[in-house]
Amino acid sequence: MTTTFPDISINTDRLVLRALEEADAPALTEMMNDELVAAWTAVPQPFTEEAARTWITEYAPAERAAGRGIDLAVTEFLTQRLVGVIQLGKTNWRVRCTELSYIIAPWARGEGYASEAALATTQWLFGDQGFERVELRTAADNAAAQQVAQKIGCISEGVLRGACIARTRTEDGGWADLRTDFIVWGLLPEDLEGVADQMAEAGYSSFTDWS
Repeated sequence: MTTTFPDISINTDRLVLRALEEADAPALTEMMNDELVAAWTAVPQPFTEEAARTWITEYAPAERAAGRGIDLAVTEFLTQRLVGVIQLGKTNWRVRCTELSYIIAPWARGEGYASEAALATTQWLFGDQGFERVELRTAADNAAAQQVAQKIGCISEGVLRGACIARTRTEDGGWADLRTDFIVWGLLPEDLEGVADQMAEAGYSSFTDWS
């Protein structure tokens, strides 16, 4: 039984999801230093270009090789510009379940890129990789992340009280930890029925291919 993800490229009308490359380091660094990324993720702040290169050349390959997950750069098809990152982690190959998360660059928000990339990834997982479940966890106050989960058909399954550490700005401009709840979302193959059509009607790409 396969217990690692392949070196994959996933295409939609507007996006290409592929392995992170060293050339992505400057754009990745800029994205990770965004205020909202800092608030809702555990990414070290400030995030350096050296940290980005370590992520690309060491962390991401190690996660894939060990079967724990895969990190995909989300790029615009026309410009090849990095618009975000999709991560799969905490993968259980026996249960055929993995946890999905997403980060979108501030300049690319509001375009439906997170939903499009997340939907394409789950279609690939269910259709090509034989997965039976995808999980998402969103901080209780992270409305944007919750909207993406709902758009791709996820079902809210419960709340993990006090299980999330977010961050908030302090008066001196630094960051302080803020404990909050996690909302747990689940997605099964049958939950995707009709989702692509609904997104297409809303003006977002529904075509997905992978190689």
